[in-house]
Amino acid sequence: MNNYKELKVWQKSVELSTKIYQITTGFPKDELYGLTSQLRRTAVSVPSNIAEGSGRGSNKDFSHFLSIGLGSAFELETQVIIAGKLQMVKQDDATEIINEVNEIQKMIRGLQKAIK
Repeated sequence: MNNYKELKVWQKSVELSTKIYQITTGFPKDELYGLTSQLRRTAVSVPSNIAEGSGRGSNKDFSHFLSIGLGSAFELETQVIIAGKLQMVKQDDATEIINEVNEIQKMIRGLQKAIK
């Protein structure tokens, strides 16, 4: 799998990363090195691991990096829930993001099954 850019799951996770960056620009400045940074790094980790895994030489390696990306997606979901509880993210935005993350999680699992 060399062209990760054609993968819908990669495309969706890049879009979600962009959305996370946009939303976190409104976070309190004292969260810059806290939840803001964590959300951004976790969001970027999902498509980054998909891309890195696709460049590896085997489906086993690809699946391993997909697992890391999946873990990051669950981490992102948790962080969005926390940001929502802290009222740093509007509830409607949090729900929308969580739905997108859940879709990405399902897509990653499906891709793992397809390459086995």
